[in-house]
Amino acid sequence: MTEKHENVSGDSEIQAPAETREAGAKSLRKMALVLDCFTRLHPSLTVADLSERTGMPRTTVHRIVASLREVGMLDQDGRRQNYRLGLKMFHYGSSVIASLDTPRRAHPHIAKLQLVTGEIIHFHMFDGSQMVCVEREEMGTSRLTTLTTIEAAPTYCTSVGKAFLAFQDESLVRRIAAEEGLRSYTPKTITNLKALLEELALVRDRGYAIDDEENQLGVRCIGAPVRDAAGRVFASVSVSGPAERMPDARLTGLAPLVIQTAADISDALS
Repeated sequence: MTEKHENVSGDSEIQAPAETREAGAKSLRKMALVLDCFTRLHPSLTVADLSERTGMPRTTVHRIVASLREVGMLDQDGRRQNYRLGLKMFHYGSSVIASLDTPRRAHPHIAKLQLVTGEIIHFHMFDGSQMVCVEREEMGTSRLTTLTTIEAAPTYCTSVGKAFLAFQDESLVRRIAAEEGLRSYTPKTITNLKALLEELALVRDRGYAIDDEENQLGVRCIGAPVRDAAGRVFASVSVSGPAERMPDARLTGLAPLVIQTAADISDALS
């Protein structure tokens, strides 16, 4: 059945038949299924891999991959039959971050925390599998993440990530552990799911998370969760510094400042 409506100029427009619109939506859903298969743990996949992961026939997947490659959303890995996300996806992600109002509203509080601590401040948001840096504040330098400076951090071995994960359903923690893997970045990285869940329970109790050189040797961080207007944790703010400047006593002293900054950002977003 074909539907008709008037556009803003008052002229009548003919819409595509309902069955045509549904077919288009179905095609988009299939493309999304294919794109969702690519992760940090599995950045390069074959048509066979994608067929197995999506449950779609190889002929269907091959057609979808060809279309995505044509518009730059997938790239072929040289002469191999592997595919990876294309630079067009990078462009889209950068455009999304650049258009966000959240970092701009959070900025005054992030800048204040940097002045008080003298250390590097990060503001990260969860993208579905990892924490993406949308603002980084250093001494004398304020930098919003742009097309060429997107930074991402694992969730399970960073203070921003653990501050976020601690307030999510356990099912999300288990999914990330299964899909992303609890890879060891340093000898101090938590790579056991049971130990990670215990660590997240501690984070919930005290209201902040510590990265004890778990992501990078020589760097310690403390982070706290940021909530949206509905009270859901969706981001985190952290203070990072060299391990020699961030002993346990200083981390304990920084905790109230980081928690208050996270609360101030949450209030600014509500």
